[in-house]
Amino acid sequence: MKLRIATAAQGVHWVRDGFAAFRQQPIALTSLFFFCFLVLGLVGAVPVIGFVLTFGLVPLFSLCMMLGAALTMQGQKPTLPVVLQAMRMEPAQRKSFVILGALFVLGLLLAVGLSTLFDGGEFARMFILGEQIKQEALTQSGVQLSALTMTVMYLALTAIFWHAPGLVYWHRVPAVKALFFSVVACMRNIGAFATYGLVWLAVNVGALIALSLLGGIVASVAGVAGGAIVLIAGSLVLSVVYFVSVVFSFRDCFDAPEQPAALPSDPAE
Repeated sequence: MKLRIATAAQGVHWVRDGFAAFRQQPIALTSLFFFCFLVLGLVGAVPVIGFVLTFGLVPLFSLCMMLGAALTMQGQKPTLPVVLQAMRMEPAQRKSFVILGALFVLGLLLAVGLSTLFDGGEFARMFILGEQIKQEALTQSGVQLSALTMTVMYLALTAIFWHAPGLVYWHRVPAVKALFFSVVACMRNIGAFATYGLVWLAVNVGALIALSLLGGIVASVAGVAGGAIVLIAGSLVLSVVYFVSVVFSFRDCFDAPEQPAALPSDPAE
């Protein structure tokens, strides 16, 4: 397993390839996305420990969408049985995913703990218990600092875990080493990830404007419900494409694995 250095322009390609994969299998990838969130929702409904279990499954959810994208680009249809078959792992890999899940939860709890220093835990309670965010609470400086802390910490946590599921699955790297190499890969390819983030920002802003205009037109013809459906459908597509695009950043940051379940090939090769 060797680190590759991606150019800044490749950050654009990751977003482009995400849309390309979605165009090939929109229904299958959307269904896979729905299944993952259904599982997370059911797990989250478990009393007391649902919150912990839900976020503990995040690395596995990420791998599921990465595999869906990889299979799509290999010409296969990423149906649920196909993806679940591909996710069969050796005991050491399963153990690594358990460790990744536990570390992700610990990192999140650390972020929540730090956020309580600013508002006494008001924002944390809304986040963990799923309480409705009160408008008056958002005007308080303490809650705003707490929300900002949580956002920054969660983004940092995402970067740390970005490549880890792929490293455990494709390269059989132990959990802690996978996190280390994930951080190194993100730092060494900061230009590509900065471009990737800026492109996604532009895509989301452009999509928000377009969907708002289209939703307004549809709402004037088919009612408010029709406009809402347009906004929800557009947001869903962007969410699926985002998670699908992760695998292409992994492909360009590490050498291809030797095992048969390979990544989608680099179009530049």
